[in-house]
Amino acid sequence: MEITVAKNAGFCFGVKRATDSLEAAIEEKNGEESLYTLGNLIHNDVYNRTLHERGVRVTDIADIPDLALSAGEQSPVKVFVRAHGIPVEHEAILSQASENNPFFSYVDCTCPFVKKIHDIAEKNSSPDNFFVLLGAKEHPEVVGIMSRFSGDKVVFGSSAEIENAAESGFFEKFGKKTPIIAAQTTQKLEEWKKTQKIFKKLYTNPLIFDTICSVTEMRQTEVNDLSTRSDVMIVIGGRESSNTAKLFAICKENCPHTLWIERPEELADNNLITSTHTRVGIAAGASTPSGIIQEVYKTMSEMNENFAELLESTELKTLNTGDTVVGIVTSVTDADLYLDLGAQVTGFIKAEQITDDSSVKLTEMFKPGDEIEAFVIRVSDIEGFAELSKKRVDSDKNWQSVVAAEANGEILTGKVVDVVKGGVSVIVNSNRVFVPASQTGVPKDGDLSTLKGTDVKLKVIEIKGKKAIGSIKAVLKEERKAAEEAFWASIEEGKVYTGKVKSMTAFGAFVDLGGVDGMVHKTELSWRPISSPAAVVSVGQEITVFVKSFDAEKKRISLGYKTDDTNPWYIFTNNYAVGDVVSVKIVSMMPFGAFAEIVDGVDGLIHISQIAQEKIAKPADVLEIGQVVDAKIIAIDEETKRISLSIRALLDEAQAEAEAMPADAEEAVVEATDAE
Repeated sequence: MEITVAKNAGFCFGVKRATDSLEAAIEEKNGEESLYTLGNLIHNDVYNRTLHERGVRVTDIADIPDLALSAGEQSPVKVFVRAHGIPVEHEAILSQASENNPFFSYVDCTCPFVKKIHDIAEKNSSPDNFFVLLGAKEHPEVVGIMSRFSGDKVVFGSSAEIENAAESGFFEKFGKKTPIIAAQTTQKLEEWKKTQKIFKKLYTNPLIFDTICSVTEMRQTEVNDLSTRSDVMIVIGGRESSNTAKLFAICKENCPHTLWIERPEELADNNLITSTHTRVGIAAGASTPSGIIQEVYKTMSEMNENFAELLESTELKTLNTGDTVVGIVTSVTDADLYLDLGAQVTGFIKAEQITDDSSVKLTEMFKPGDEIEAFVIRVSDIEGFAELSKKRVDSDKNWQSVVAAEANGEILTGKVVDVVKGGVSVIVNSNRVFVPASQTGVPKDGDLSTLKGTDVKLKVIEIKGKKAIGSIKAVLKEERKAAEEAFWASIEEGKVYTGKVKSMTAFGAFVDLGGVDGMVHKTELSWRPISSPAAVVSVGQEITVFVKSFDAEKKRISLGYKTDDTNPWYIFTNNYAVGDVVSVKIVSMMPFGAFAEIVDGVDGLIHISQIAQEKIAKPADVLEIGQVVDAKIIAIDEETKRISLSIRALLDEAQAEAEAMPADAEEAVVEATDAE
């Protein structure tokens, strides 16, 4: 019997990421800390029972408020969100609970590929769009995705359902809205291709997003090929697992003798496998632990009368240079580790093949019984040893995280370590990412060395073999876009902003309000006529402005700078009234009178008849430009904003007072004057 295990069988990246997070928490758990999963972490009953035996409990969203209340300093609670993701309202409940109680926390283990669909649904939510998802309506992943889209939305289980809906006129109710099309990550490729064809015929502008997980694509392609070459196919996975169901359907089409099992023990209960079946293929869903796959392989091998010979010839028991193996630590020193590899040779790892930090003590990092994954550097059957490297595996895993980041558009953080030809080099999770100069965000011909030593955010935009190319500019662009969207979502007339003058033209000044520019017309800069904005503001100056009007569609904002508080007329009327005596400065003269400045920006007219008690030919006979005199406010016209002043009124009042003064008082004044 020839037994072939699919290379991509078992945990996918997203599931492994979730289980690794929980496994680490179990190992690090101390005191009375309680660990929960929100629903089953993955669709595999065997694995979930193992978690229960290790003290991990399953909870429901309805129980979260009570769990959060029960958490305390001596009894913290941590909840793990499944790889399938959760609805947005459930996420809000977890977030609120963690904010209210520092001893309650949650770990979002949602697969990055699912997160990508969440982002698509949220970013395209609009009354002008409708959302179509190809998937299983009741599946947790689908429920979580659909909660992210605000607007018309619908889930179809198959391309046939979509075709029937199209023929019945179902989509007519959406009118001219743009369709946003996506698929559940574990959808069958054939169904997805048919779905795309249907919508391309129905619409000229559908927005189609390829959201089937790349691992799912490889897994389905591989089992399609394997099942056509096998007499019997064994598909391992939980009964609730969507991706396992898809694999089973593909295999069943090609190979009638296909079994779907959850546990190795189920093989003993069937009579499908006979001596005529010489080629057996084994596939497994994304939620199937490797231990179960190996148990199934072992059981199948034992069914063969030549089991020992087959076991010796299988890849699972062969140890070669370049393999990745899992071993159990048997002894530890600060110089090296020894591992049981379940083979005829013993594995050992030197300290320098574990970490570059020479100060680290291996005896503090590891203990006998620990499980370690390592890369085989060299095998010596004569010496009975296999030299291994843990660093190589860690590097490969970190590299896979970089590859996954490129696939799902994840933002990574790293440090710029060097300026190289054509760009800069950034270290991200011990991997080197090259960022071309055009993608650094530094202006053309700018100094790239200003980035060296700084922490930056970037996106991986291309993978070429083992080389990653990143973009800092893409993250900056997204951040600017997010800031701009937030700005337009909150702008309103009258709202006050503090911004910097970015540039000026003959007709106004442009002000940066935080990623969005607004324009202050020069007539809005001052209450007095000005020839240029530079008369009031300068580039780089920080000023306070308010929104006069805006057009969100055209992205235009009209700003105001001058306010009633700075209005000269407002200042005048709040400080002066008819009858007040003011010191004024003569600023200009006309044949009919002289204009005098009362406050900056407000002038009053002293009519020629109000300049002196006697008749004069022209104002210049008595006054001169720049002269400061006292005058009385005799009239204020609010409608025309005109003010009448009088010097003569003060002269007349002084004369009247003098004439009314008693003779003895007048003599006393004269004597006092003479004495002086």
